[in-house]
Amino acid sequence: MAFFFRDPERAIPEGKGFFVSPADGKVILVKDVHEKEYLNSDVKEISIFMSPLDVHVNRAPCDGKVSVVKYSPGKYMAAYKDDASVKNENIVMVLNGEKDRVLVRQVAGFVARRAVCRVKAGDMLKRGERYGLIKFSSRLDVYLPKDAQIKVRPGDKVKAGETVIAVDSKK
Repeated sequence: MAFFFRDPERAIPEGKGFFVSPADGKVILVKDVHEKEYLNSDVKEISIFMSPLDVHVNRAPCDGKVSVVKYSPGKYMAAYKDDASVKNENIVMVLNGEKDRVLVRQVAGFVARRAVCRVKAGDMLKRGERYGLIKFSSRLDVYLPKDAQIKVRPGDKVKAGETVIAVDSKK
């Protein structure tokens, strides 16, 4: 249990326009989607699967003010399945950045039956700052601006707060 709840320090990249991974794990999906429920816009979705061996502390992908935190009950399907994001228990957080809004969804999985989000609407987060965790194996989806330059692809291993997953093309 001590191994699972470890929370190592991370070297957060400095500079403008970087989006960092909100979770440790393996990138399982990168695609263009239309997110209609919270952002109502065309965005880039990146999904990261966390195995029981990964660090499960979640970190903010960018600086921003939290505008939405919403818990949704659901199933506990295997987190790597495509429809797990919308059918499984999850917590959505929306960050209003300097220019764009970013959505992060913590998704509970078959083993992970509890996501924890420690922020509320109105809180300010810095890139790489801890904001929650998902217990045991699970998934985290992040929705970035449609013009972000994606720097990862399916199969890549990423570290929360440290791996640059995209760059804002407007910076």
